[in-house]
Amino acid sequence: MLVLNTLAPVFLLIAAGAAMQATKLVSADFLKEANRVTYWLGLPALLFSQLAGSFRDAAGAGAMFTVMLAATLLVTAAAYGVAALLRVPGAALGTFVQGGFRGNLAFVGLPVIFSLPDAPLAWGVSARTAAVLTVAPMMVFYNVAGVVVLLLSQHRLGWGMVKPFVKQLITTPPLLATLAGIGWALAGWTLPAAVDKAFSALGEMALPLGLLGVGGSLVAVKLGATWRRPLGSALVKTALAPVLGWVVGRALGLGAAELKLVLILLACPTAIVSYTMALELKGDESLAAGTISLSVLTSLVSLAVIVGWF
Repeated sequence: MLVLNTLAPVFLLIAAGAAMQATKLVSADFLKEANRVTYWLGLPALLFSQLAGSFRDAAGAGAMFTVMLAATLLVTAAAYGVAALLRVPGAALGTFVQGGFRGNLAFVGLPVIFSLPDAPLAWGVSARTAAVLTVAPMMVFYNVAGVVVLLLSQHRLGWGMVKPFVKQLITTPPLLATLAGIGWALAGWTLPAAVDKAFSALGEMALPLGLLGVGGSLVAVKLGATWRRPLGSALVKTALAPVLGWVVGRALGLGAAELKLVLILLACPTAIVSYTMALELKGDESLAAGTISLSVLTSLVSLAVIVGWF
């Protein structure tokens, strides 16, 4: 029952978003616009308010972040190896690798964790707070690494990479909100009660609206005969990543509750924003879309195993 009660709300909202788009209950642009509201307003509000109020307790999240970062670096290297086996062409290599490591932490990972009982961890903070404290710096890494791997598949390292790299970073609202929230907390400031309530309300909107957007985006995906490479990238993300995370977590002595949270985050499907980045940085559009779509299905299995067994 824990698996059903945890995952059903998340994937039912994804299915609802797909059904809304497929039946044209909403216009073709509605969920796209709703996703923009979430990306530019709801998610930044959630990250900022959580970090501004709890970043002082971030020391305990360092071990979780270390495990997740180490596993992500390993899975990134593994994605290059799998891409070579599948003979992914050079221009699509960055898209394949990004799909293999960049998880949808905000719109799938956090909702799954928020569906679990919010028990306190050994170092005093709640599971939800610990998740946000881990997700925030990982989003910084995802943005940096995503730009790098996409550009490396088309260019050599050089000054020509600087402009698109900087542009992507300074136009990423969740990243800016993360840095602002950390800065606010380090300055020792406290959010006014009215502002805190407003940000909390926007944050509560972000997760369900984001899930509807994920579902709506899946309707337009057309795999055709090119399913092997997207499936390969999806399995790297949702199957190999949590396995490597379990190995690293056990090796570094991460506690059972903290390890479960990290594995949930590592098993998330590929982030929707990876499609946008592949489009903007001249990656493989169909590979990016197919990876996102298939990873939603494969992540359901991985997340069920993690929630049920750990």
